[in-house]
This record gives sequence, C-alpha cells and structure tokens, in this order.
Amino acid sequence: MPRYVILTNRKRAIVALVHSLAFLLIALYGGTSRVHALGTASQASAWTLAGVYAAVSAALAVLTRVAGNWRERLYFALCATSATFGLLRQILGDPPMHFAVYLRIALLSCAVVTGLAIVRAYRGRASAALAAS
Repeated sequence: MPRYVILTNRKRAIVALVHSLAFLLIALYGGTSRVHALGTASQASAWTLAGVYAAVSAALAVLTRVAGNWRERLYFALCATSATFGLLRQILGDPPMHFAVYLRIALLSCAVVTGLAIVRAYRGRASAALAAS
C-alpha cells in the first residue's frame, strides 16, 4: 500500500471524506446564492467568511505540500483549489452564471471520489491482514 503521511489510518481517511462530502453538499445546496464582492458589501460576516476561506485555503495548501503519495496529494490539492475558488468568489463577487460554484462542485466531487478510493484502499488492506492471520 502506498505511504500516507496525513491520512495514516482508515479513521482519518473517513473523517477527511466526511468533511469533503459535507462541503460538497454545502456547495450544492447553499452555494448558488449571489455573493457580492467585499468592496461592495460592508458586512462583517462577509469579511469573516473571507478570513475563514483564506485560513482553510492556506492550511490545505500546506497539507498538499506535506502529503505523501500522489493520491493523498491529489485529494488535498482538490480541496485546496476548491477553497481558493471560494475565497476568490468571496473577494471578487460572482457573475450571474456562478462559475465558481460549479467549479467548486466539480473539484469537491473529484475529492470525494479520491477520498473514497483512499478509504477503500484501507478496507482492502484490513481484509488482507485478516485473511493472513
């Protein structure tokens, strides 16, 4: 089995998968509302959300850099790119077609598929260990 640095066991992989699935659902059902650029909206919540997106994007970028194998790196890169598009959408606003929302949905869908592959790899490894004993 490939060497994982961050998702070192099945439990961590499941937690990561649940998070990406939750954010996919948020993007699907809550992401199509119109977002105004920060310069035009002086609401504190808009600035807070931009700060959260910035922190999450930075953290996921670091995790992408630290990740061990290509599958783990791909998973975190997809999540980081999605969060970065969320940040850009929050900063710049979004045209009526909501391009960033659809791109985030596509990126998070790919992250969920990659996360499922990681979890399945751990399940296969556990089955092989039980069969060997």
